[in-house]
Amino acid sequence: MTDEDERKPEPPGKPWWRHGMVWLVISGPLIVVVAGIVTAVIAVRGADALADEPNAAHSSSEAPALKARNHAATPAEN
Repeated sequence: MTDEDERKPEPPGKPWWRHGMVWLVISGPLIVVVAGIVTAVIAVRGADALADEPNAAHSSSEAPALKARNHAATPAEN
């Protein structure tokens, strides 16, 4: 017998999408991208407008929160 006689053709392997490890590797970054897109859509659609006068439109119990939010959104003065 020669070496060629001992070699048997290997059965064809599974396609790449049939391996579980491939989906494990792909799913992590894919979930992060989808979550980033969802977060961006929520941020763009749900952006709150700044209140000029916090006490005019809201009750006094909401005034401290509105003042803090407006202060955080105001650009720094130089």
